[in-house]
Amino acid sequence: MNKRKFLKSMAFLGIGSGSIFTPKKSTAKTIAAIDPNAADFWEQIRASYKLKPDYINLENGYYCFLPEETLENYIKHLREVNYQASNYMRTVQWDNKAKSAAMLAELVGASPEEVVLTRNTTESIDLIVSGYPWKSGDEAIVSNQDYESLLNMFELAERRYGIKVKRIDIPMHPENDAQIVSVYEKAITPKTKLMMVPHIVNITGHILPVRQIADMAHSHGVEIMLDGAHAVGHFDFNISDLDCDYYGSSLHKWLSVPLGCGMLYVKKGKSAQIRPLLAPYELDQKTLLNLNHIGTHAVSTDLSVIDAINFLNKMGIKRKEERLRYIQRYWSDQVRDLPGINVNTPQESHRSCAIANVGLDAMSPADVAKTLMEKYQIFTVAINGAGGVNGCRISPNVYTSEEDMDQFVHALKEMSGNA
Repeated sequence: MNKRKFLKSMAFLGIGSGSIFTPKKSTAKTIAAIDPNAADFWEQIRASYKLKPDYINLENGYYCFLPEETLENYIKHLREVNYQASNYMRTVQWDNKAKSAAMLAELVGASPEEVVLTRNTTESIDLIVSGYPWKSGDEAIVSNQDYESLLNMFELAERRYGIKVKRIDIPMHPENDAQIVSVYEKAITPKTKLMMVPHIVNITGHILPVRQIADMAHSHGVEIMLDGAHAVGHFDFNISDLDCDYYGSSLHKWLSVPLGCGMLYVKKGKSAQIRPLLAPYELDQKTLLNLNHIGTHAVSTDLSVIDAINFLNKMGIKRKEERLRYIQRYWSDQVRDLPGINVNTPQESHRSCAIANVGLDAMSPADVAKTLMEKYQIFTVAINGAGGVNGCRISPNVYTSEEDMDQFVHALKEMSGNA
């Protein structure tokens, strides 16, 4: 790597107090101070984050850390709850959690009674799978590209309830939407009760035509549950338009809520058939709250949901989606057709957003990730064969610059012999 180019990039990374570098242009700390019409809008957004200068972070899929404004608000909530102590917990904690859930419901296009806050996608999905009214011999459909923990939950359901779980393979480069829908439809039998489908595949970034899949599933009398772990705060959608029965998401990912916050959506009228995993304060409630009791929990995180949504709304979800898709295409279009490089994400722009996956013929995914970090100071994650995917998941964020991705492209070209 060219030393001058590397140092220039590291200077671009240094933002926030205590950094040995200087931001490229802007020094905005809060999004309220950012000019949405300025030519350097995304540089100002970048300056809203305190970035670690040791490496370029291209693994925002696990946890999209907080912009400084949301972080400071979160600390204020911690202090206030600590200050009020039991008085807060015995008086307003539930009302405040409901306000956060209602604002989240508005963001995703649901009604407040259809949404509750959980701790993550795994908890949300597990609540449905564990409480579903299974009968021995019932069937469920999942994919080999689904999140491993969720697949494990279905395996537990097999052991507990005597159901059969069928796995399908999602085409990585589909010819059209009908091909994807067909793969799921062929797995349906008269015994199929529930189908879990990723809204966006976590390891490849493939956004599926979930409304078409839902329409097909419902035509066969099958309910559909969407894994939207990477969807909320990532790209613009209306959950009511998807016509799914159940939906789970992790808010600590693309919405940048503090760790330990997720979302469960259950279509109106569906929650009564789901048995609660944990006993609520009041048994046999007629609302979704019947499934949502976990005891004393980190209420400061609940409060931060509103701060994170305010940050997103000031940026604009459509504008954020466009930026994230641009950054992904900025790098993937440069390497997609190069020999020895395999982009494991569909080329059509509407089938992906920020996340993509790339592998090299000459190196294992683990070696690619290791070399990127040790030689090029680029942090990502290896996907070693899960669901037939071999490559590294690349997940930039709104603070990621073209210069960051130039370094990544340079690294891929050198590692694949295309430099």
